[in-house]
Amino acid sequence: MIGPKSRRILITGGNTGLGLALATKLARRHQLLLSGRKSRDEVAASLPPGAGYIVADQSDPETSAAALLDGVTEFGWDGLDNAVLNAGTGFAAVDGIDSTDAIRQTLDVNLLAAVFQAQALYPLLKKTSGTLTLIGSDAHKGSATVPAYAASKAGLHGLARALRSEWKGNVSVQVLHPGPAKTEMHDKAGYDPGLMRSLFLAPEDIASMMASAIAARRSPVTLSWVKYLNGGAYTGRRL
Repeated sequence: MIGPKSRRILITGGNTGLGLALATKLARRHQLLLSGRKSRDEVAASLPPGAGYIVADQSDPETSAAALLDGVTEFGWDGLDNAVLNAGTGFAAVDGIDSTDAIRQTLDVNLLAAVFQAQALYPLLKKTSGTLTLIGSDAHKGSATVPAYAASKAGLHGLARALRSEWKGNVSVQVLHPGPAKTEMHDKAGYDPGLMRSLFLAPEDIASMMASAIAARRSPVTLSWVKYLNGGAYTGRRL
C-alpha cells in the first residue's frame, strides 16, 4: 500500500517487458508514471492500478524528452525521486551486418533518447537528490547477433559513468545490465534463441534484482544468473 515513504517513479518503456515487470512490482508501494509509444487506450488494460501514462516515442529522441517533461508536469509532480530509462529496441543482424535503418533506429531509441531524456529530467531529479537509472544489457560487452544493440548499450554504460561524475552530489546515476529475460524482446528483434530461451530468467526475477539495485544506488550492476543464484531476487535492499 502506498504510504508516506512512497517515491515518485518514472519508468520509460513501462508498458511491456522488464519495464512493466518492474512497475508491477513497485505499484503497491510507490507512485508510478510510465511511458511508451502506444496510446493509453492500447495499453490501459496492462498498466498497474493508479499508474499514470505518457505517450513518448523514443524513435524521436528530442520529442520524447519533451513529452516526458510535459507528462510529469501534467501529472502534477514537481520533482522525481527516480527515473528509470528502460525503453529500448533491437534487431537481429543478418550475417553480423545491421541495416542502416536498424542502426539508426536502435541508436535513436536506446541511446540518443536516453541522453536527451536524462538532460531534460535532471532538474526534477535534482530537487529530490533523486536517482537516474539507465537500463543497459549484458550485451554491452559485445554480441555478434545484435551489434548495433550492443553498441547502444555500451554507450549507455559510458553515459552513466560520465553523468555519475558530472552530477555527483546532486543526482545519483547508475546503469544496470540485465541478462536475457523471457520477454517478447527476442521475437520482436527477429532472433530465435532456440533452447537457450529455457535458461533465460523470468521478468519478475530480474525486476526484483533491478529494484534492489536501484535502492542501493550502486553502478554498474550486472543482473545475471550468478546474481540470481546468490539470492539476488530475494535479498538486498527494498525499494
